[in-house]
Amino acid sequence: MSKPFILGLTGSIGMGKSAVAAMFAGLGVPVFDADKAVHELQGPGGPLLPAIEAAFPGTTGPDGVDRQKLGAAVFGDAAALARLEAIVHPAVAAMRRQFLHDMAHEPLVVFDIPLLFEKGGNAGVDAVLVVSAGPDAQRARVLARPGMTEEKFERILGLQIPDEEKRARADFVIDTGVSLAETRHAVQALVHALLGKAAP
Repeated sequence: MSKPFILGLTGSIGMGKSAVAAMFAGLGVPVFDADKAVHELQGPGGPLLPAIEAAFPGTTGPDGVDRQKLGAAVFGDAAALARLEAIVHPAVAAMRRQFLHDMAHEPLVVFDIPLLFEKGGNAGVDAVLVVSAGPDAQRARVLARPGMTEEKFERILGLQIPDEEKRARADFVIDTGVSLAETRHAVQALVHALLGKAAP
């Protein structure tokens, strides 16, 4: 039984990864969204809530994880972050395996994973697509987000592999510093190329 060609989609904060993921979905390519999986696992009634509450008391409630409280509990604390990741990552990996099983008939799927390189996820995909824009565009997009500060932005950047290194390690790079129409055209061209490549 053939398996889909797995394209890992990643990019640093503010690079337009979510917009590009939506473009793939719009073209009929199944997308596994790692962030969305985390939200489901940590949302109201989520299966990870008891373990998270036990490890970080007071960070969950009827609406699921309080992201601000949990973020404050792990921000800048490598040991605390590692504890949280030990709870979350195996559960996300299980959802990803189920997604791949359900999409086994598809020729192409996308794994949308923000920290693909940082967490070694690139070993589990057939090719990596990095979305990238210039540093000024990135900074403007991120600082426009609610609750974002220069300090927080710099800290997040410090946890991520630099954009130029990601670009160097990628199999494909799509520039999101251009118009949406140009980015969409680049996504379409890549899908057509990969479907030819991924065909049995």
